Amino acid sequence: MGRISLEGLEFFAYHGFYDEEQKIGNKYAVDVWIDTELYQAGIDDKLSETINYESLYEIIKGEMAKPSRLLENIGTRIINSVLGAFPQTKSITVTISKFNPPIGGVCHRAAVTLAKDNPRWKDLTDRA
Repeated sequence: MGRISLEGLEFFAYHGFYDEEQKIGNKYAVDVWIDTELYQAGIDDKLSETINYESLYEIIKGEMAKPSRLLENIGTRIINSVLGAFPQTKSITVTISKFNPPIGGVCHRAAVTLAKDNPRWKDLTDRA
């Protein structure tokens, strides 16, 4: 077992609860951690036996381009898209951060972290 991560991804996007936030946009950060089997990729040195960072980034970029009211919605969409694209994912954790949120005070970032185990992983290990 191993972990693949993309950390500190930054996007300018049009998310937010308030209509004004969706008009003017803001800077966001995304961190993703994926637990998966990496042993065979380590032996064979083949990209096809692991999770491609570039493909993972494109999934995240695509979800960040879709306006949402809540960070929770963005994180859930990223999780579901990654699980659909990479069924070998055992579990995934995503943190979405909004820089300078409009809370009426000083706050560098507001963040939401979501995690999900892949139900298909259990099915795969039960068959082994």
